[in-house]
Amino acid sequence: MEKIISGGTIITAEETYRADILIKDEKITQIFSSLENYEGYEVIDATGKLILPGGVDVHTHFDLPMFGTVSSDDHYTGHKAAAFGGTTTVIDFIPQDFSPLVKNVDVWHQKVTSKAAIDFGFHMNITRYDKNLKNEIPLLLNEGITSLKVFTAYNNRLRLNDGEIFQVMRIAAEHGFLTMMHAENGDIIDLLVEEALAMGKSTPEWHAYTRPSWGAVEAVARGAAFSAQTGAPLYIVHMNAAGEVDQLKYAREQGLPVMGETCPQYLFFTVEELKRDDGSKWICSPPMRTKYDNLRLWKGIQDQTIQVLATDHCPFFYDGSNPIIYEGNPVAIPGKELGKDDFTKIPNGLPGVGDRMVIMWTEAVTKRKMTANLFVKLTATNPAKIFGLYPQKGTILPGSDADLVIWDPEQEIKYGVEFSQQRTDYNLYEGWHLTGYPEKVFLRGKMIVNQQEWLGEAGEGNFIHRDLCKTIL
Repeated sequence: MEKIISGGTIITAEETYRADILIKDEKITQIFSSLENYEGYEVIDATGKLILPGGVDVHTHFDLPMFGTVSSDDHYTGHKAAAFGGTTTVIDFIPQDFSPLVKNVDVWHQKVTSKAAIDFGFHMNITRYDKNLKNEIPLLLNEGITSLKVFTAYNNRLRLNDGEIFQVMRIAAEHGFLTMMHAENGDIIDLLVEEALAMGKSTPEWHAYTRPSWGAVEAVARGAAFSAQTGAPLYIVHMNAAGEVDQLKYAREQGLPVMGETCPQYLFFTVEELKRDDGSKWICSPPMRTKYDNLRLWKGIQDQTIQVLATDHCPFFYDGSNPIIYEGNPVAIPGKELGKDDFTKIPNGLPGVGDRMVIMWTEAVTKRKMTANLFVKLTATNPAKIFGLYPQKGTILPGSDADLVIWDPEQEIKYGVEFSQQRTDYNLYEGWHLTGYPEKVFLRGKMIVNQQEWLGEAGEGNFIHRDLCKTIL
């Protein structure tokens, strides 16, 4: 049966208006002010509510091996958590474990397809450079993968040297790929970690002290220089330092095709959280910085120097020796307790895919008076445009997928693990009071979340064969 969502106020990146939405065959087929006769339609009443496009989170890590364990959300549990938070499309990263590159894509499809509960895409990590990549990278376009990720940190694991990154970006420029960059200085990190451990400095805050923000700042500058010299668009992931925003602003003022994202954790938390008794909960890479960095990042998203709010979702249990109950079954996965005596052994990563939209609505729209339109732009429309998903995703238009969120701007909750649905034993925002929350979430026209009821299923998420990425200047 065709559905009509009636009586709601539609919020897009550009407009706010009252209208009804007709859904047929998984698509939005019509947006109209009213029908003479609603008989024969399934009518969903959204009176007094907002209707947002489903969120698009372009930076997630599910089922990721690290430090002898694995991130606690897989491609079902993480997708489910995303949906409860109003996100209906995610993009995950494929590791470069095999040769040729396309073999990695096949392996990842086998891992994900039966579990996917929302729609998804892939980025390709490039962590090993050889002469074959010049021919192998272009083949990813046939697989619907149009973005590559490189690292300037994690020596001897993920990092390419500058010359190799330069060559990857030349290939990207030739074939229309977007290069994503994790920007830190791996050489300095390794030196500072060795010195800290030699001095007996092993508590969580030393994770931050050994990854100084200036390393991130100069790495962003290097990345922008590579973009200028190769002509390749560049996207800086998880920006966390004030100076990174300054470098991004400078690069964009020079007309360079450089873009950036930040994540909620870098807007709210600092190195002080790492000094707490439970400081390992906040361990991620790059690390938390200072209040000054928080404020500069806020300004960066408000003035749109930064284009995207993502999450870098990669959760681990705080205490994996104690099981939690998930969908009626006990689950325990080794987590951050692995590094209780050594910060270098604490799995790096945080939960966030379900938190992003609900936390940012209260903190950005309600408290800081960000427009709802800019909220949609940062969490759905810009990521969809940049990563080749628009207008299928990230907006409310005839012909777009009916990925919709009925948002109750008046609903008040005390947030935390109970609401977040992420498969781990803690939430960074435990006890925060929120105003505004998803009431119903639709994936291609099917309701998959109704308040706190899960109606979705593993395997019903579709892989999205993405178009070429787009630079937003």
